[in-house]
Amino acid sequence: MRHRFSDKTELHALGRRVLPYAMLSPAVLVTLAIVFFPMLQTTWMSLHEYILFRPNDFHWVGLGNFKAALNDEVFWISFGHTLIWMGITIPAQLLLGLTTALLLNQNFPWRPIARALIIIPWALPSVIIALMWVWIYDSNYGVANEFLLRLGIVQKAVPWLANPDTALASIILTLTWQGFPFFAVMILAGLQSIPHSHYEAASIDGASQLRQFWHITLPGISGVVVTAVLLRLIWVANSFDVIFVMTGGGPGYSTYTLPLYAFIKARTNLDFGYGSAIAVLFTLLLMVFVIFYLRRMRRMI
Repeated sequence: MRHRFSDKTELHALGRRVLPYAMLSPAVLVTLAIVFFPMLQTTWMSLHEYILFRPNDFHWVGLGNFKAALNDEVFWISFGHTLIWMGITIPAQLLLGLTTALLLNQNFPWRPIARALIIIPWALPSVIIALMWVWIYDSNYGVANEFLLRLGIVQKAVPWLANPDTALASIILTLTWQGFPFFAVMILAGLQSIPHSHYEAASIDGASQLRQFWHITLPGISGVVVTAVLLRLIWVANSFDVIFVMTGGGPGYSTYTLPLYAFIKARTNLDFGYGSAIAVLFTLLLMVFVIFYLRRMRRMI
């Protein structure tokens, strides 16, 4: 009898240990199927010369595609644009989102409606946003030129997306508008988790609004900001749909980024081997940057 009871106890303990893994296994299998398997396939393809209109010519070239990419001028142009794209877009989204969250955290009439409306740019599909901003930037009937002409800031309509000097900046403005609600919502959630008693104690001690923001608000939302920046860093780095719809990478190579260049090589030129090599290189560069960011943030927090 005692032996049976012991067996049941062991089975129960084993079941409790196995149950979490059993419940997680479907998600792990799906992740392996839709994320890691394509990554391995892309890496394998990058080591071959594989052009789709010659499907039977699948030749091993080793690191040949990677050497060709590193000697490709367009690759380095796209790399530079990617750094500018990420280096301006993410801080701009963060600052605009932080300002919006601080405003939405105040008490004012219709605050729930304002909080609901602010999420609209983030909720809209990227293609819709891209088409909308193409119309805004249009040199013939766009709202942007009409507004600037009426204010006297410009003397004639500017072809924002057709000018190499303004095309990338115009797209950065578009993505900043699209992505700042994500930061606003995340930071607003962090602000609401800070106990109000901290601000009351600081006010009694005579701390100014600026000192309260610096010593209470920023430390209180630092974890949220670090996580939000990391997520947006990965999403912005890999996004090319807005650029593809708005300019297709043009004029010339003025709005090429590495994800877009890999997509054009693979899907437009049908050179899947070379496109895969660009994608793998960009993934490695992004991984290095993410690891550096996490280590730096771990020391600061």
